[in-house]
Order: sequence, then C-alpha cells, then structure tokens
Amino acid sequence: MDRFSSSTILPEAFQGAKDDFTMQLALVWNQIKAPLIVPLLRLAVFLCLIMSVMMFIERVYMGIVITLVKLFGRKPEKRYKWEPMKDDIELGNSCYPMVLVQVPMYNEREVYQLSIGAACGLSWPSDRIIIQVLDDSTDPTIKELVQLECQRWASKGVNIKYEVRDNRNGYKAGALKEGMKRSYVKQCDCVAIFDADFQPEPDFLWRTVPFLVHNPELALIQARWKFVNADECLMTRMQEMSLDYHFTVEQEVGSSTYAFFGFNGTAGVWRISALNEAGGWKDRTTVEDMDLAVRASLKGWKFLYLSDLKVKNELPSTFKAYRYQQHRWSCGPANLFRKMVMEIINNKKVSLWKKIHVIYSFFFVRKVVAHINTFVFYCIVLPATVLVPEVVVPKWGAVYIPSIITILNAVGTPRSLHLMVFWILFENVMSLHRTKATIIGLLEASRVNEWVVTEKLGDALKTKAGGKAPKKPRFRIGDRIHLLELGVAFYLFFCGCYDIMFGKNHFFIFLFIQSLAFLIMAFGYVGTIVPNS
Repeated sequence: MDRFSSSTILPEAFQGAKDDFTMQLALVWNQIKAPLIVPLLRLAVFLCLIMSVMMFIERVYMGIVITLVKLFGRKPEKRYKWEPMKDDIELGNSCYPMVLVQVPMYNEREVYQLSIGAACGLSWPSDRIIIQVLDDSTDPTIKELVQLECQRWASKGVNIKYEVRDNRNGYKAGALKEGMKRSYVKQCDCVAIFDADFQPEPDFLWRTVPFLVHNPELALIQARWKFVNADECLMTRMQEMSLDYHFTVEQEVGSSTYAFFGFNGTAGVWRISALNEAGGWKDRTTVEDMDLAVRASLKGWKFLYLSDLKVKNELPSTFKAYRYQQHRWSCGPANLFRKMVMEIINNKKVSLWKKIHVIYSFFFVRKVVAHINTFVFYCIVLPATVLVPEVVVPKWGAVYIPSIITILNAVGTPRSLHLMVFWILFENVMSLHRTKATIIGLLEASRVNEWVVTEKLGDALKTKAGGKAPKKPRFRIGDRIHLLELGVAFYLFFCGCYDIMFGKNHFFIFLFIQSLAFLIMAFGYVGTIVPNS
C-alpha cells in the first residue's frame, strides 16, 4: 500500500510543479508585456510598414515604367543606333572590332566541354576573335581535361588560349583581371564574358557588338538568361519566378530610364576602354560584376539591356548550392553599398537623380530593405502580434501591399502563376538567409568574402544528347540540419497553436503552413519536389 500511495503522489507533485512553473512564466510575461514588449512590437510594426511602403512604391514605379516601355515600343534599336556589320573591301576584316571571349571556370567537370564548345562556336571573323579559357581548377584531372579540350579546338583553327595561375586570389575577379593582363589582349576592343554553364547562340556577337561600334557612350551590352533546367524541380521553378522578374522588369527599367543596371557577371559584352577607365576588376567584394558596373556608371558610361537576346544557362538544382549562391548575391551587394555610398554621393560626373536611383532604389530598397523586411515583418513581427493582441497591424500593410507586390512579381512568369503560394513560402524561407547575409555584408562580419562556386550538373548537355539525367540524391541523413530554419519553424508553430487556443484564429493556417515550409527547408527536402507544369 505504501509503495502504491507513494507512486501516485509523485505524478501529482510533478504536475503541481509544472503548474507552478507555468503560472510563474505567465506572471513574468504579463509583467513585461505592457511596459516593454508592446512598445517594442509597435515600433517594429511601424518600421516594417515604412519599409513595406518603400517596396510597394518601388514595385509600382517599375510596373508603370515597364508598361510604358512596352506600350510605346522603346526597343533598343530605336533608342540607340544599330546597323549590321558589313565587309569593307579596302580594310578587309580589320573593320571588325577585335573581340576577346573570356570563359572563367573552376573544377567544371560536368560543363567544361559545353562552355568551351559554345564559345568556340561563336560566329565572328576568325582573325578578329580570341577565346580565353581561364582555368582556376584545383583538380589536376579536370585541369588536364580542360587543357586537352582547348588543344582540340586549337587544332581546328580556333584562336583559343588556355590560361592558368598558381593561386586563386580574388576568385573570379582575380582570374578575369589576370586574363586582361595578357599581351594579346591589348589589341582587343571588346570582351564578352560567359560563365562555365552558359551557352551563347552563334549570332551573339553579331547582335551585341554593333551597339558598341555605333554608340561610343555605351560600355556594356547585357543579354538575358534562359534557364534550361527550370522544370527540374519545384526549387528551380521558384528561382525562375524570382529571376524572371529581375530580367523582365528590373533590368529593363534600369536600361530604359537611367541606362544603368547591375552587370550580371556573364552573358554580356564590355567595351574594354570603359572597363579600364572604371579601374578594371576588383575583388574587394563577392559581386565583382556589380562593383565594376557601378564604377563605370559613375564615370558617365551607359549600359544597354537586350531582353530579346537570351543565353541558355543552368539554375542551381540542389538546396546547398542555392544557399551558397544566395549568400553571395545578398552579402556582396550590401557590402558594396557600405563601401561605395560616399563615393556615389561625392561623384561629380552623374546627375543627382541618377545618384538617388543608384543609392535608394538600386541598393537600399532592392538589396537591403527587401530582404530584411520580408523576413522580419512576415516571419517575426506579424506572428508576434498573435501573442500580443494589443498590437494591431492595419489590413493594408498585412494583406493589400504584400498581395500587390506578389502579383506584380508573378507577372514575369505567367506559366507559374498556379505556383504563387509555393513561391511566397519559398521566398519567406530564403529571406532568412538573405537577411543574415545582408547584415554580414553591412557589418563586414565573418563570411563577408566567402566564395563557394555554384555547383553545375550539366543537365542541359545530357538532355540535349537524348539521355535522361540520372536522379541526384538531394538529401542524406547525415547532412547538416539548418538550425536557423528549425528555430523559426518552431516559433511559427508555437504562434499558430497560441492563435488557436487564445487568439482570434486569424493567422493560424498561414503560420502552420509557413512553419512547415521552414521545416522542409531545414532538412533540405525542397529539391526533391517536382511540380506539375
């Protein structure tokens, strides 16, 4: 009997202690909520609403501009002079500009043949073009394969140069800078750049170089990217939606209004004199392409974007590769903004409006505010209002503005409109990593110059050859679980449960779905989902 009675007392004691702890926790929460939590949360809501309005105005402005561009048919050929290059009987091929084609690569086993073949297949007078393969590979086997491929094309009469260096200082920027130092580059007028997974069509130079020949104020001609593996999985479809907006709207608006946009690092042609005047390639950030574009723009040079000229390339199809890419693309611009803001303000060669466009629109709203507000407002502050009902978010800020921004973004990829909900969830999760990378860039913290080359799988080549690409394992039980996503997932789940038990049941469905999205990303399963087109 004594043993039985003691065993029944223990659970009761444990339950009592648990109730006491819960009561103490609730007491502490009630004591700090009114004087501390409520004012802080109201301030956070206020700041987030301001950032939301900034993003809304920016998107609506770009939407109006792109509509006017399409309505009035402001095609590049109407804004700038363009005439096809013609033979000159007296001058011969010397009337054509000397073109350098740079192909930087690093351990590109899957795509080196594809990229070198596409570059060597460019149509241009053979004595007026030089193909320069910049191989930073650290794998001796791959390096030997790349060299043999270059020799194979050289044996066919192609003017191709295989360049290596004894270090990887500056990564891609360092390789491009080293390539420009070669003696044979001095005779070149233009340089076309293609990353290792890019496949330009043979007529690429015929469609771009004439703009540079006939318009001395132009420094850069940028082509659009075309994604050959967009349908591989749900993650690549989401990337396509985000990048299509960038190319369809952001690049086009920048080109049409201020003749400025960020160079995408590939699928573009530079006037070498403009590149040199801007100071050449610099490796101070992980966005050497954007760095060069801003510096050239501050020298008064103009850029032109050709939306009709598309260059095939490959999207990251593993979550790990995509995370590293997004870290670089978010951290680099924020760090460049920190380094160049005063240089832009003090510049005397460009107009005040262009300075405002570069500082406010290009850098601050798109590269800083957009990332931070997406994560802080929709993943932290809005769920927190469930726990603190005293703080009310106006419907226009919580529903109308984000809905309009989402619709404007989705217009760039009409075929994926039915995937809009998945895109919202995906972007909210990725905003966590982009926010962290942005803060690292602004503060110049650790990992600010981290450069991990995006993995390329060569699916385009395998598909073209008629064979099915082997299925790649997206996640293995031993892979790292991402604790940040896991933490946010539990936070959102807790807010959803609280909303059901004590709240007004307004957000719990959204909170549970978003929590599930963070949980999926935490375990890296997103790359396994294949959408129905």
